[in-house]
Amino acid sequence: MEPAGATGQDGAGRLTRQTVLAAALELVDEHGLEALSMRRLGQVLGRDPMSIYRYAANRNELLAGVAELMLDELEVFPDDTNWQEQLRRIAHELRRVCLRHPNAVPLLVTGPLSTPLGLRPAGTLRPLEQILGILIGAGFAPADALHIYRAFYGFLYGHVLNELQELIADPEENEALLRLGLQRLPLRDFPHLRRLAPELLDYDGEQELDEGITILLAGLGEQLNAGRSS
Repeated sequence: MEPAGATGQDGAGRLTRQTVLAAALELVDEHGLEALSMRRLGQVLGRDPMSIYRYAANRNELLAGVAELMLDELEVFPDDTNWQEQLRRIAHELRRVCLRHPNAVPLLVTGPLSTPLGLRPAGTLRPLEQILGILIGAGFAPADALHIYRAFYGFLYGHVLNELQELIADPEENEALLRLGLQRLPLRDFPHLRRLAPELLDYDGEQELDEGITILLAGLGEQLNAGRSS
């Protein structure tokens, strides 16, 4: 099946980088990262695969472009002056985009590990610049802002991966296995897990994210106030 907009060309009938990346992302959405190749993308676009190299020198560059396109979908909130609410809204935005493109999430989580910071596409660095601006504007020292960014996105990516794991599994089978497993645990050795069984069986990804962000923001607020006091 050809992704929507895969024939994307400009008025002169030529491909553009934007339409090539959009077709690549839709291909990944439908068939997974393994399906994305210059040859397959050329077939989807109805073009010679060699023409794709005008927009990405190799597959890794193409994947980086797909990650950049995903991050471009994140809504920004420049008019919100409350730094804590900005971070909360950014967190929910990232979750929304990741749940929309679950097959491409590894590009955001593990892709940057193989690419030096200075060689990453500018679009993939915008979230870093945005968070630094929010935190420094709130009164955090620049070095502290960088540490917070790493902790913030580390938490977000960890949450997204956990939630996707919950979604990918068969919900009914997953719940039955979890319930059975909890019942088999000796109460004397696992009192807390047995007591929390109802909560473990009732997973709400959006609520879990919000609870985690609340805990993180509370700690950051205390850190900022302590810094101002000193």
